[in-house]
Amino acid sequence: MANDVKPTRKNLMAIEDRIELSERGHGTLEKKRDGLIMEFMDILDKAQDVRGDLAQDYEDAQKKINMARAMEGDVAVRGAASALQEHPEITTESKNIMGVVVPQIESSRVSKSLDQRGYGIMGTSARIDEAAEAYEDLLESIILAAEVETAMKKMLREIETTKRRVNALEFKLLPELYENQEYIEQKLEEQEREETFRLKKIKEKKEAEEKAEREAERAAEEEAALEDAQPETAAQSPAANQ
Repeated sequence: MANDVKPTRKNLMAIEDRIELSERGHGTLEKKRDGLIMEFMDILDKAQDVRGDLAQDYEDAQKKINMARAMEGDVAVRGAASALQEHPEITTESKNIMGVVVPQIESSRVSKSLDQRGYGIMGTSARIDEAAEAYEDLLESIILAAEVETAMKKMLREIETTKRRVNALEFKLLPELYENQEYIEQKLEEQEREETFRLKKIKEKKEAEEKAEREAERAAEEEAALEDAQPETAAQSPAANQ
């Protein structure tokens, strides 16, 4: 990929800007990933507790409904169940955890008093009341488990997405940018050395030409001086013969 990049200072500056931006993004994503993992671990601990409570509530509800059927009969139990007038209401809201929107489930009319269950108090036994209460507790545990499990799944998906982005920056994009940066810097250094060498040669050539010109001028001056001296010597020769 480095060979596809033109080694210009403009491209070098652009790559340096991308490196700076990518390094900041990498650091931010690492912090987000670590924060998400910490939040996920907290939710996971809560989910484990919720699962344990849900299993226990389910076991208790099964025991009590079986006891009520054994003591009162299926007809009485079904009759008490069909007498329910007010059904539970579920509302969902959302909350933000480290940029992840997770559901927040609110429930109402789940736990009821004896007179709110619809069946006659005098016509039923404590076994049916205990079974009804146990299933109300079980329903609340199911609602809480649904909220926690959904939040945990969303957090896990976001963690995986963030990890992929961190790895893409760390192991692909940034190494490619560093490689391009090194390639351009090497090419620019080569061009600078070549330019320096070329300027040096030009300077040496110019200095040689100037030296040659000076020597030529000096030679011309010396030749002119000799020519000027010859007539004077010739003029002095007759006087010397007399």
